[in-house]
Order: sequence, then structure tokens, then C-alpha cells
Amino acid sequence: MKRLLAFFSLCAIAFTAQAAIQSKAVHYEHEGAKLTGYLYWDDKVKGKRPGVMVTHEWWGLNGYAKQRAQMLAELGYVSFAADMYGDGKVTDKPAQAKEYMTEITSDPDAWMERASLGLEQLMKSGMVKGDKVAAIGYCFGGGTSLKMAYNNMPVKAVVSFHGSFPMPPEDSQLKPEVLILHGEADAFVKPEIVAAWKDKMTAKGNKFTFVGYEGARHGFTNPGAGEFGIGNLKYDAAADKDSWQQMQNLFKRIF
Repeated sequence: MKRLLAFFSLCAIAFTAQAAIQSKAVHYEHEGAKLTGYLYWDDKVKGKRPGVMVTHEWWGLNGYAKQRAQMLAELGYVSFAADMYGDGKVTDKPAQAKEYMTEITSDPDAWMERASLGLEQLMKSGMVKGDKVAAIGYCFGGGTSLKMAYNNMPVKAVVSFHGSFPMPPEDSQLKPEVLILHGEADAFVKPEIVAAWKDKMTAKGNKFTFVGYEGARHGFTNPGAGEFGIGNLKYDAAADKDSWQQMQNLFKRIF
């Protein structure tokens, strides 16, 4: 009986801790598209705190992006999982995902306007402390975060997890810190592209931190990566753990 009571006590403690993480849907619009993002926060944390915007993979705002936003809230941040596609566009079909992504990235101005709107929803929560804001992203979201840095959006840092490598503009002088977490075996991103990106960033005097994971493929942070039927997508537990820690180390320093 004592063991049973102890078990239920532990369950109650775990439930209480989980219940402290709150979330709500946030509805907003851009150029006629109806967007729905999700705000996460720990209601045990009192007062304002740093905020982090999360941008999803090319599949759309699915459960994985929301899970990462919740994990950030568990670390004590206010997080916002932004919706970059709108109108409920979420898929597990690669061809459809490519169409969705191409639709938004083909118009760079609209792409960044939508990212800026996501950041705005985070700031409008009323829980973010001053300018203590960062942006992270996965796959397409990693490229989006980089573009946010190129446009010097009001974030202290951006973090790209197995993201794309849009080249910085010729006149780029970046204010946000940049952290790149990349799978060295990612067949979607050729080594020469990574090398060219590094060279261009360095030539412009833009500082960045690049962490490469030997043997890690695209999607290395996503436990469900192998379910999409693409050989280049594979979860890597070690790379996932280390990359998440690299992000935390950065946030502890800048916040």
C-alpha cells in the first residue's frame, strides 16, 4: 500500500508539473491567409521572461514544431510556434511540402513579412521581457531564421537546426548572433554550399557559430524523421541532444 501511495504521489507531482505549461491558439492574418500559431508558457514562472519564436519544417506547423515550443516553455521561456503557411496547410507528403514552401519563399518580401508577424504575436503576449527575444527554426524554419537575421529583425540570436542555407545579401551586417547546427551527412545541402555560405559570412565580417555533426542527416532532431519515406531524413539522438544543449548555452549567455 505504501508503494502504491508513493506511486500515485509521484504521478500527482508529474501531472502538476505538466499542468503548469499553458498554451493557446493565436489567430492572425497575412495577405488573405488565415494563420494560427501557438503560444506556450509556464504559469509557475512569475513576471516577464525571454521569448523564443519557433518556425516549423517544410511540412507546416505540425505537432513536432509545437512540441519544441512546449519544450522551450519548460525551460522557462515564452515561446510561439509561428504558422508560415496558413489556412491549415500541413502535410506529410514531400511533393506537397515542397509546393507549400516554394509558394512562400518565392516572394522574399512576403516571406519575411510573415516571419515578422509571427515575432509580433510573441511580443504581443505581454509576457516577454524587453528585447530578450530569439528565433529558432528547423529545416525550412532554419532558413527562415537565417533570413530574419539578414533582415536584422529585433532578435538577439537565431538558431538553425538542419536548416537551409540562403546566402546573405551583399550588404549584410548582421546584428543577431547566428548559431548553425548542421548534419554533415545531409544530402540536401552540398558541402560546397556550406563552404560558400561560410566564406560569404566571413568576408562580410559577420560572426557565426557552426556546429557540424558527423554522420547526421537532415531532420536529425526529429524522432519521426524516418517516417516520411525519404532516405536522407534520419533521427540522430546524440546530435539532437547536443544541438539542444548548444541552443540552451547560447540563450543562457545572451539572456
